[in-house]
Amino acid sequence: MKADSQNLVGYCGLYCGACGIKQGKIRQAVQNLRKIIAAYGFDKIVPELSKWEPSLKHYAEYEKVLDGLINLFGDCPACVAGGGDPACLLRKCCKEKNLRVCSECEEMESCDKLKQRQWALKRLQEIKAKGLDEWIKEMERKTAEGYCYLDEAL
Repeated sequence: MKADSQNLVGYCGLYCGACGIKQGKIRQAVQNLRKIIAAYGFDKIVPELSKWEPSLKHYAEYEKVLDGLINLFGDCPACVAGGGDPACLLRKCCKEKNLRVCSECEEMESCDKLKQRQWALKRLQEIKAKGLDEWIKEMERKTAEGYCYLDEAL
C-alpha cells in the first residue's frame, strides 16, 4: 500500500484516487476544449460566428464558466485534506466521533445520513467486510489499471 493512500479514503468510503476530479479529468477536459477552440481560431471570430449562432454572444461568460470549473474542480486535495463538500455531514459526524471512516461506526447500518446515500453505504459495507487496508490495496490496483468512478456514471 502506498504511503499516502490512507489520505485518499473519504469518510463516506469514496477512494479519492478513483475520483475523476482528483484524477484531473475536468481540468484536462477544459484544457482540451480550449486547445480545440484555439486551433480552429473560434475564439478570435466569435463576433462573426455569433451572427450564425446567437448563443455565442455569451462567449466571454462561457470562458468565465470554464475558469470556474477549473477553480472549483481543478485540483482537489482529497476529502481528508479538506477537499470535497465543506458542509459534508458525514465528515462532520466522523470528526465528532473521532472516526477515520464511517465503516468504523457501530451505527453505520442504521445511520439516517447514510440512508440518503446508498452508494456510500454499499462501499462502506465493502470496506467493513474486507478491512480498510485490503480495500485500499484493491482500489490502488483498480486505479492503476485506469479505473475511475466516472466509468460507473457514463
